[in-house]
Amino acid sequence: EGWVDQPYPRHAMAKLAIAFCAAALLLVAASATNEAGKKFLEENAAKDGWTTTASGLQYFVEAEGDADQSPPSPSERVKVHYRGTLIDGTEFDSSYKRGQPATFGVTQVIKGWTEALQLMHPGAKLKLAIPSELAYGSRSVGAFIQANDALLFDVELIEVIGRAEL
Repeated sequence: EGWVDQPYPRHAMAKLAIAFCAAALLLVAASATNEAGKKFLEENAAKDGWTTTASGLQYFVEAEGDADQSPPSPSERVKVHYRGTLIDGTEFDSSYKRGQPATFGVTQVIKGWTEALQLMHPGAKLKLAIPSELAYGSRSVGAFIQANDALLFDVELIEVIGRAEL
């Protein structure tokens, strides 16, 4: 009988399973929202008017938009105005300041935006509080966004343009 005929040792399988679980936990921890962001999101969730989705996205409806028009689907493009800040109020981007709305595919943005846009009718305005897992995760972006930062956005859906070129 050679080694091929022997079943894989159970202890080796157990060690492999433990190593896999540990690696998965490290990946989750590496992209988890930092402590300041967690505290902010926890307090924000308790405020009147804020809704938290199953994914952890938080939103506040400032304007409902035109309910006769459908929200965008993942395959569509949208035109939006927005302002993005850190939880301390530091602004890192604003289409309002540029004086021109942004246009992009619904799935060509961070996960929190993709989810939020599909909740919005044209004309809607939402405030978003996005945990890092739905934003940039463990990546730092630009001069202001650090790894694991929760982000805040004011988003105005101006128009659903049509099918995105993906």
